Amino acid sequence: MPEQTEITSPDELRALLGEVMPRARDKERPLLHARDREWLAASPFCLIATSDADGNCDVSPKGDPAGQLAHVLSDRAIAIAERPGNRRADGYFNVLSNPHAGLLFFIPGRNETLRINGRARLVREAPYFDAMVVKGHRPLLALELEIETIYFHCAKSFLRSQLWKPETWDPDVLPSHARITKEVMATPESVEELEEYYGESYSKRLYKS
Repeated sequence: MPEQTEITSPDELRALLGEVMPRARDKERPLLHARDREWLAASPFCLIATSDADGNCDVSPKGDPAGQLAHVLSDRAIAIAERPGNRRADGYFNVLSNPHAGLLFFIPGRNETLRINGRARLVREAPYFDAMVVKGHRPLLALELEIETIYFHCAKSFLRSQLWKPETWDPDVLPSHARITKEVMATPESVEELEEYYGESYSKRLYKS
């Protein structure tokens, strides 16, 4: 087996990867295009990446019905509503000490993604909150992002993973979430109690605190 060789400099990394294609190099934009707005309106799911002042990272998934996930404030800003969850708020605490954030927006079945990077802040009230009501839930807060760069990301990772091809899916390759929770945590609930918690009633609590 060859010895492990670490990459330790930007020049070494660039030499290994090669030069960036002009189209990939030049695709970053500072403002929302009409197509970006259409993508955001069609996206029901995004990932929000943050880190604290010490560089400790977090990636948090966010989901809402298409058309209600991303609220466009202007050509330079969007907002994402907070919905009832586990209240850890790791990403939000990160934003309080380091406002830099990266968002990745998905459309089911599409192999490209929309990437938006910028500076985030948390707001607990704003006039647009009324437009973010979903199933009677008005958000307690929202993450606003001032856009610095936005661009479409290529499809290769989705093509390699075959993520959207149902014939490749195998949700039963691992035990249920309830069983995994019981195995990895010292939780007092039984497996049966956890199965009930994560069962049908779980989806009924999506917009209830």
